[in-house]
Amino acid sequence: MMGKLNVKPREIVVPGEPLAEGLEYLPSGGTYRENENIYASKLGIVEIDGKIIKVIPLTGVYIPSKDDRVIGKVIDFGFSDWYVDIGSPYPANLRMSEVVTGYVDLMKTDLSKYLDIGDIIFTKILNISKSKFIQLTMKDIGLKKLSDGKIIKIIPYKVPRVIGKQGSMINLIKEKTNCEIIVGQNGWIWIKGKNTEDELLATKVIYLIESESHLSGLTEKIKQMLDRRG
Repeated sequence: MMGKLNVKPREIVVPGEPLAEGLEYLPSGGTYRENENIYASKLGIVEIDGKIIKVIPLTGVYIPSKDDRVIGKVIDFGFSDWYVDIGSPYPANLRMSEVVTGYVDLMKTDLSKYLDIGDIIFTKILNISKSKFIQLTMKDIGLKKLSDGKIIKIIPYKVPRVIGKQGSMINLIKEKTNCEIIVGQNGWIWIKGKNTEDELLATKVIYLIESESHLSGLTEKIKQMLDRRG
């Protein structure tokens, strides 16, 4: 039996959905074989690498939207652009024109002068193509390279709880810990305190919010935790 794919790369699938037919294809994470067919075992996004099929679970994975403000890490660069990891299954790109205003002679310019591999940036999703290619920009108020500090990661759908109504929760954490904090809509959070103790407290509080966001009385619990410091 000739192999047959029933899905396309980056397609969202549900448990039990048939992904491929025939022994030509091989199941990987998030999939299983039954007889000669491969099925999804999780809700997630299809990834195909040659003849290997896997499903990346949606739980905990950031699904980008236009105008989202996200934190990312520069992982590579080309002749006139950078490639950025934003915790999404889709590739993200940042062009020189979305970082620098004015003419830049690319033949004489080292891109690492502006952004280097490993740099952490606060950026915004400018556009998402039909093929799910993400275009980023640094040209908006507050967008910048983030120096020093630390990055923690939470489940993206818990971000609104960390921020709170009209920013009430995150402002409380900033005030009580004396930390600069930027929350990306992709679940990446940058924390920069005056000392390690402040950063550690902010980290503990944010992780507590993530784990207990479904419980009542959380705001009061957080206030008590912050008031006990020292």
